[in-house]
Amino acid sequence: MSCGNARSPGSARVRSGQTPRFAAHARARPRVAARTGRARYHTPVCRDRVHGTARQGSRAKRKGSDLTDRLTGGDSSLLRRINAAVTLRSLRDGQAVTLTQLVGDTGLSRPTVEGVIEGLLESGLVAEVEHVQESGRQRGRPARWFRFRAEAGHVLGIEIGVHDLRVVLADLAGEVITSYAKPVDETTEAEERLTQVRTTVAEVLRKAGVSRDSLWEVAVGTPGIVDREGVVKLGTAMPGWTGLDLGARLRRSFRCPVVIENDANLAAIAEHWKGAAVGKGDVVFVMAGLSPGAGSLIGGRLHRGFGGAAGEIGALHLLGRQATPERLLSTTGQPLDPLDEAAVARVLRLAREGDQVAQIAMDRFLGRLVHDVTALVLALDPELVVVGGWAAGLDGVLEPLRDQLARYTLRAPEVALAALGTEVVAMGALRVALDHVEEQLFAVDPPTAGR
Repeated sequence: MSCGNARSPGSARVRSGQTPRFAAHARARPRVAARTGRARYHTPVCRDRVHGTARQGSRAKRKGSDLTDRLTGGDSSLLRRINAAVTLRSLRDGQAVTLTQLVGDTGLSRPTVEGVIEGLLESGLVAEVEHVQESGRQRGRPARWFRFRAEAGHVLGIEIGVHDLRVVLADLAGEVITSYAKPVDETTEAEERLTQVRTTVAEVLRKAGVSRDSLWEVAVGTPGIVDREGVVKLGTAMPGWTGLDLGARLRRSFRCPVVIENDANLAAIAEHWKGAAVGKGDVVFVMAGLSPGAGSLIGGRLHRGFGGAAGEIGALHLLGRQATPERLLSTTGQPLDPLDEAAVARVLRLAREGDQVAQIAMDRFLGRLVHDVTALVLALDPELVVVGGWAAGLDGVLEPLRDQLARYTLRAPEVALAALGTEVVAMGALRVALDHVEEQLFAVDPPTAGR
């Protein structure tokens, strides 16, 4: 016969990472033994379990302690961090919930949830809110309602492009507060470009009334091959970009972590988050331009390659293809010089106006783009190919791509235009910043040396 029911802590998944900012405050209150009240049947085992004197009660207590030790490595603070992460995850969607609902959602005991909530209230990540009682007579004490304070911190998504800078500011729930784009001359040197990034960020924060100290994470997108430390290993689109330690340079301007990623990779993440690739696991995003690049998701996870160079399909002409971009788009028989987007725009405008030579040049350019994408599709077999970048707006880019993929691949994927437009890279950066924040919020591992 059972003397009472113990509530299991539950088995919600938590992600390991850095110690969350609330960890020091997320102290669970010690459990207290429930009062037995007047019992109809009095058994020695039940009485001894309450007072802790019987051998059977002691064995049960040791057994439960051994199980907890196996789950937590004997670290009671780890159990508190797990409880805090599970509770915060239940509050994360932004809806106000009662303490009773949290107990049901998390599977934790009421005293444990109460202790966790007190710590989260103290940290500022959770707020207690007033709740209007529905019509009708209330019985007993009013319920306490709580919500996640998304405004407790902020994240930035930044795109450093050839022709513009774009900054998106959001709260911890990913709700965009404001965004801003600023044109930049393509010949701008690296030092001046970085200065403009800093001044643009400062202006965005000032207009939004957000303190720089409230930033939890900054993610930045840039053209080129970027390693895991944020160094641009190869970046020919902007002057002075190859070899630039972009991560180190930008980390000086922020008091929070800064992560650097390739622009096509971020675009793939953004379209998977809120664009044409929602719900798709294997996706290729093609950044169609003078030197096309691609970002790939495999099983919903970004594939960067060993050195961050995955998806650089614009380099395929180096493998023996005779035509370089400046020859593909030439209307004179000589390489297009200078090879910039202004010169390309003139060729495309002539093609739309009916110039036959320009139309042939445009067809050559589209043929090369289709060829490069087909090679990547053969290697990865994606479910969906999303086409973005300025060349995505060219007339007829999707149909030739669909036809070529149907002819030369073993299984033709779906093909769609990007849905997020010019903000796709900055939104992908925002998603990466949010992912890192969630690793902090739901972390259960203690900090390690050097982390």
